[in-house]
Amino acid sequence: MSKVIIIGAGGVGNVVAHKCAQSPTIFNEIVLASRTLKKCEAIAQTVKEKTGQVIRTTQIDADDVQATTDLLKKEKPELLINVALPYQDLTLMDACLNAGVHYLDTANYEPPEEAKFEYKWQWAYQERFEQAGLTALLGSGFDPGVTNVFCAYAQKHLFDHIETIDILDANAGDHGYPFATNFNPEINIREITQNGRYWENDQWIEVEPMSVHQKYDFPVVGKQDAYLLYHEELESLSKNIPNLKRIRFWMTFSEKYLTHLRVLENVGMTSIQPIEIHGQSIQPIEFLKKVLPDPASLGERTKGKTCIGCDITGIKDGQKKRSFIYNVCDHQSCYKEVLSQAISYTTGVPARIGAEMIVSDQWKTPGVWNMEQMDPDPFMAALNQYGLPWKIIDLPLN
Repeated sequence: MSKVIIIGAGGVGNVVAHKCAQSPTIFNEIVLASRTLKKCEAIAQTVKEKTGQVIRTTQIDADDVQATTDLLKKEKPELLINVALPYQDLTLMDACLNAGVHYLDTANYEPPEEAKFEYKWQWAYQERFEQAGLTALLGSGFDPGVTNVFCAYAQKHLFDHIETIDILDANAGDHGYPFATNFNPEINIREITQNGRYWENDQWIEVEPMSVHQKYDFPVVGKQDAYLLYHEELESLSKNIPNLKRIRFWMTFSEKYLTHLRVLENVGMTSIQPIEIHGQSIQPIEFLKKVLPDPASLGERTKGKTCIGCDITGIKDGQKKRSFIYNVCDHQSCYKEVLSQAISYTTGVPARIGAEMIVSDQWKTPGVWNMEQMDPDPFMAALNQYGLPWKIIDLPLN
């Protein structure tokens, strides 16, 4: 049994708290911390109502390394589960090193002043975590996270070697609002308004935002409009999957969503360049975040399903092969279980599974690691056990 601290009390933090509390023989003590104590207390109350388990709550500023270090030294958890903002990854990694605590997150570091995310800042911690005998597991969400594990599983069991990977993320749910983002609006909009990028023939190719499109026929949810984006798992998978010729990431958007986004871009509301209003400096996107619906509030309203998977081609026994590994998740089923929509659920469940992989010693290896560098088999088994069952279908070669 292990004690964990969860930092972050948004939609994903809510899911992680519920899912950890469902397994008291694995996570016998849970502390939920956030800048806003009321959010933690509200989650703790629903966790008690749903599971009968009591989790403790506390207030913490995750930007404050010393305060977080002090909290970790006081509580002495085995693992810190970081589901706060990606801006805070490095401060939380520093605190874990200071306090001797293992670390897990769901998204890689992004500097607040620049719409750019990459692993170089966190990979630079490899030697420090290794020397400290601590494990840092990066990107234990769905994409990144489960998609990385899908690729590792395909490499281990389905192919002799992989040639191409297309990661596809479809949300066919409807929350009823004219425009809302399914996770943190600031992070979501920064992600999709930067240039698209994919890896092919040992080089990165950059395209204009949302300029490459395909209509993909997903299992269960059917044909959806998918747009090429840059996503962080491309960076690690292009490095860790040998013989890879190409890897791309696609996400689906409705025309209504894209129309709203274009208007917001055209009037400057998605900008991260500070402007002055009444003597105060503010990024327009920070204001936009305040007026858009809170993603954590979408759960009860959202109906429909998600489908996320990896369309992989390669060679098996001398023959070309194409397979799709995927999960389908139902928004209303997620809300019934943990009072959350499927976007938060599909991120929070893998964080809980990644936490088990570390505290059970199955993935406890000193250093900084991406998901595909670990044995995929126990994680894949846990996905079926804890609410994200997966399937594999063979597809015709193009």
